[in-house]
Amino acid sequence: MPPDLAPGDGREREPAALLRRLPLALMALAGLLCGLGLVFAVAAQWADLPRAARFALLQAAVALGALALVARPRLALPLGLWCLLATGGLLAFLGQTYQTGADAWQLFALWAALALPLALGARADALWGVWMLVALAAVSLWMAAHAGHRWRAEAGDLPVHLAGWALALGLALAAAGAAGRRVGAGPWARRTAAGLAVLLVMATALAALFGDDPLAPTLLALLALAGAAWALGRPAGFDLFGLSAAALALNVVLVGALARLLFDEVPGGEPIARFLLLGLAAAGLLAATVGAVLRLARRAEARA
Repeated sequence: MPPDLAPGDGREREPAALLRRLPLALMALAGLLCGLGLVFAVAAQWADLPRAARFALLQAAVALGALALVARPRLALPLGLWCLLATGGLLAFLGQTYQTGADAWQLFALWAALALPLALGARADALWGVWMLVALAAVSLWMAAHAGHRWRAEAGDLPVHLAGWALALGLALAAAGAAGRRVGAGPWARRTAAGLAVLLVMATALAALFGDDPLAPTLLALLALAGAAWALGRPAGFDLFGLSAAALALNVVLVGALARLLFDEVPGGEPIARFLLLGLAAAGLLAATVGAVLRLARRAEARA
């Protein structure tokens, strides 16, 4: 047996919390699979059922899930996921049937609004994580719709981007703060919100770097990511995952900006030398970032 798995040190056994968490994970998986099965059935359009029967079946799925949630609050996680996904399936079928002309972001925003009381009542971490996914999908689709239905980042689209970033980062910071803990948002909700929010800001900045006027969008994205990293790195609201995500996004945008500067703005020079400089700068920046995050994590652990 390897020395790091010597008998008696406890590392050869399963984690103590595994058996306690396994039923919760299985319930979440059951609710997710049942809800996704309903959504996939909607996507198949149910050719053998009349329209009224389809609507009745979807509405009954939402209603029965909500009633079961009230009757069995201990099953809040699987039943909540079932209700949330069934609501999405009902809205999707409504859009398929009546062709309302609504943009996709409007359906996702309505889905998030209708599911918000459900998430507040169930107070389940995984349910909040799925709700964050729906809400942030609505934000990203809204940004695309108001930027000419294209995934672009130009100077004229800055008001749209700033509004979208504010909504996304606001949701992430709310989930990581005391308000999120009061309503039941736990690690999964916080990590989902933080990861998607910084991904949205980072993707916009990278799109701007491929455009004609990248300066203003890139600088504002760096400021937004730095502000999120500062908020998530404070002792009062320290969140290691969110801080790491924001720091990684800062690294990616800074390295992308340096690449744009070296290869598009600076004339002359050897390409190999530029790549070498870019690699050394990326490695040094990453090392400095990891060191700073580890120091903040140790400081937060010492205060705990």
